[in-house]
Amino acid sequence: MSGTLQVRVQVQVQVQVRLVRPDEYERAGELVVAAYRALPGGHLSDDYAALLADVARRAREAEVMVAVIAGTEGHDLNSTDAGHLPGQVLGQVARHVAGCVTLVSDATSPWAELLEPGEAGIRMLAVEPRAQHCGAGRALVEACISRSKELGRMGLFLHTTPWMTAAQRLYESLGFERARYRDWTPVPEVPLLAYRLELASRRSADGIGSFDDPEV
Repeated sequence: MSGTLQVRVQVQVQVQVRLVRPDEYERAGELVVAAYRALPGGHLSDDYAALLADVARRAREAEVMVAVIAGTEGHDLNSTDAGHLPGQVLGQVARHVAGCVTLVSDATSPWAELLEPGEAGIRMLAVEPRAQHCGAGRALVEACISRSKELGRMGLFLHTTPWMTAAQRLYESLGFERARYRDWTPVPEVPLLAYRLELASRRSADGIGSFDDPEV
């Protein structure tokens, strides 16, 4: 029989979000840097790349979560995205750290970026380019929302850049709203756009304690 045999196998991708483990620090740092380098414009400086890569420090000083993708079946052999994830094996469960985010618990954290009292913050959200569109980014942000509620925060705040358009769509789909008065330009070539998600009203916050105390 002549011709080319094409084999397609359905992909069933599961995403688990958990705290990063010490043996994953290097891998997580590499994927964050890779995701930022893939953005248009070439705005990533060497100094900031080194900061992105230092997951060990962030894990000591904040909460770093990773998205672990597990393929429960084989992949499409002709696929150009999910089918090329490292570790994906036909007919087996293959797990792969594909995303990372840093949750800043309050304004006293060394990683806080213009946080106000009662807010938690999201920083350095990244999904490696070849693993995007698998739900890892959404799962990471949802985990940050859940954790911020556990901490009793009234709001969840973040900055993004104009060229992170996919991330902006994700934030908006989860209820984040633009907070233009909190936009920031740390360096001229990198304007930062502010987004905030309301988690609790002042009235409900008063019922569980004062949010001036970051430990409430």
